[in-house]
Amino acid sequence: MNRYIPYNASLKERAREMRNNPTLSEQRFWFEVLRNKNFYDYNFLRQKILLNYIVDFYCSELLLAIELDGESHLSNEEYDRKRTDKLSKYGVKIIRYYNYDISGSLGGVSDALLEEINKRRKELR
Repeated sequence: MNRYIPYNASLKERAREMRNNPTLSEQRFWFEVLRNKNFYDYNFLRQKILLNYIVDFYCSELLLAIELDGESHLSNEEYDRKRTDKLSKYGVKIIRYYNYDISGSLGGVSDALLEEINKRRKELR
């Protein structure tokens, strides 16, 4: 179910910068889990612009965004909630993992992501 979601083209340069300078967690998650359709043949993009936001990883087939949150997100809960609400109006589901989960238990995060993907596939039927 690939659905077009409008995006703010003025964020292209920022998204490119973020792709070229990923956090350690983003880099590890990308190279060890998602890159080259590694994760059960699903194609994820890095630093995808959706509406006026840039999500860490996005699969258009599943309308699924993955956010890897560091400590800065603890003080941005209201922003994250609004962002989630706006994107959900376009059918996008956001899954959040914390950086310490990536560094401490990448296998556990991968297992949890597979569960979420299986749920999402059922939701989109």
